[in-house]
Amino acid sequence: MSRDYWEARYQSGDMPWEKGAPSPGLVDFLAANPDLKRGTVAVPGCGTGYDVREFAKAGFDAYGFDLAPSAIALAVEKTKAVRLTAKFTLTDFLRDAAPQRFDWLFEHTLFCAIQPSERDDYVRAVLRWLKPGGNYLAVNYFLCEPDGPPFPTTRAEQVARFSPHFELIADWTPRSYPNRAGKEHMFWWRRKAV
Repeated sequence: MSRDYWEARYQSGDMPWEKGAPSPGLVDFLAANPDLKRGTVAVPGCGTGYDVREFAKAGFDAYGFDLAPSAIALAVEKTKAVRLTAKFTLTDFLRDAAPQRFDWLFEHTLFCAIQPSERDDYVRAVLRWLKPGGNYLAVNYFLCEPDGPPFPTTRAEQVARFSPHFELIADWTPRSYPNRAGKEHMFWWRRKAV
């Protein structure tokens, strides 16, 4: 989907993904792992920035990236309103050069929002943006309509795409927003240091 497509969705207010709160799976992950090594975290497809702010609250140096100018503007506004510090940049995660290599990369259903034909590009982007030894944390849709976005994925697809470059630390069914309960799956990967 193009920048114009996503910008039009924000401009029209057609944002069913906008839940007014961070990903429940992320909230629970950070609460369950208080001793995680902090550092930089990139959140591509950050939307209005709820997940970025959750990382900032937890002590990470948090960066959000999105294709839609309106998403970035709203993220900046909402972050200032709650007096948190995070950086937001208009970026095409799949195609643009990484501004730096990050210690962490988190995404909430971005893999499922892009065209399935772009999934190899997505894996290459994660490798460009994440430091060797860095952590990739993802929430994917398993159960949704096939004619998305979002487009469903499976555990088998995730393992096939990411295991050549990443070690799977854990995967589980996370707590989700009410309308997504039981439909999402969360993965914690560590990039192989090669």
